[in-house]
Amino acid sequence: MPDDVTTKTKSYGFSTRMSHAGRAGTHVHGFVNPPVHRGSTVLFPNCEARRDGAKHRFEQYMTYGTQGGPTHYALEDVIAEIEGGTRCLILGTGLAAVAVPLMAWLKAGDHCLMPDSAYGPARTLCDGLLKGWGIETTYYDPCVDEAGMAALIRPNTKVVYTESPGSHTFEIQDIPAIARAAHARGAKVMMDNTWGIHHFRPFEKGVDVSIQALTKYVGGHSDVLLGSVTVNNEEDWKTLRVAGSQLGQYASPDDCWLALRGVRTMAVRLKHQERSGLEVARWLSGRPEVLRVLHPALPEHPQHALWKRDFSGACSLFGVVFQPQYALQDLYRFIDSLALFGIGASWGGYESLAIATTGNITRTAGTGEFGGPMCRIHVGLEEPADLIADLGQALARLAG
Repeated sequence: MPDDVTTKTKSYGFSTRMSHAGRAGTHVHGFVNPPVHRGSTVLFPNCEARRDGAKHRFEQYMTYGTQGGPTHYALEDVIAEIEGGTRCLILGTGLAAVAVPLMAWLKAGDHCLMPDSAYGPARTLCDGLLKGWGIETTYYDPCVDEAGMAALIRPNTKVVYTESPGSHTFEIQDIPAIARAAHARGAKVMMDNTWGIHHFRPFEKGVDVSIQALTKYVGGHSDVLLGSVTVNNEEDWKTLRVAGSQLGQYASPDDCWLALRGVRTMAVRLKHQERSGLEVARWLSGRPEVLRVLHPALPEHPQHALWKRDFSGACSLFGVVFQPQYALQDLYRFIDSLALFGIGASWGGYESLAIATTGNITRTAGTGEFGGPMCRIHVGLEEPADLIADLGQALARLAG
């Protein structure tokens, strides 16, 4: 029986793969977790070996610390396994994972299409550095269909960026339709798949470049900053790897080790948090103070049918729109009254969070009307009954 279960990963379930991928195996002598490999200088036995090594600088071959090492490579293999791709590049933050592929595939004179619901810092990058470099971005309705996307693509459109569901407002995009329109006109399709994690298989749906913030569920403990970019062919891998190297992008091996540790329990955490998140979302959707809950797994979500078609599950992050009679100060009072929900950015950790999103959403394509003040909820590992009780007492103080 082979010792390395990664030779049979396609026949195993997700929990099994996450327990074993990126490890030396089971029939070995030594600690169960791979060690942390730190270093800058890589030594070679002779000049010829160093010269030969330079030929492989865009492979998993150590030439200098910034090219990565065994700890990086193990995590890259695991994330590629999760995404269903062939190669992965680990970067220092989730935002770096957004920036590097955009810079890799765009140049002066090019055009990029970005959903109006995109992660705020991605918009800032497009409207800042990329605009200054002569790259134009058009923001589009995330609910665009195939014909609508085809009409938006110009001769110089090189990237169609997607994020499904959308940041803060949770619109589900028809990724296969968007990809068909983009590929017919020679554009690359990129996707922020952080919410989908392994519930959405990007390369089976037409995505070329899949982006994740490993800070979220992969890390799982709110103590690491990392991002990943995964591709599915060697040509795209070389384009990505060259860009990452030229930009000097690098991730700490200690953070990679923490992410490897986090991924071992991710499947269990995801299942628990998905169930808890839905329980809390359903309870909130029945409250009179709430206009609607923005959770794609709820049947009343406008794109629920798309979510059901393309996703195998959900995560524990969703939005809440309150009735229009409430003001922003009422929303602040509600959030300040919560005892078990922290007030902070990020999500995917063990702890529950709540932040006000009204006033933090930039929209330019006419997709910004939601009917009332909004907040974003992340459900952690606490007992759902305790979270619901906490939300109930805070709702009682909503109107002062």
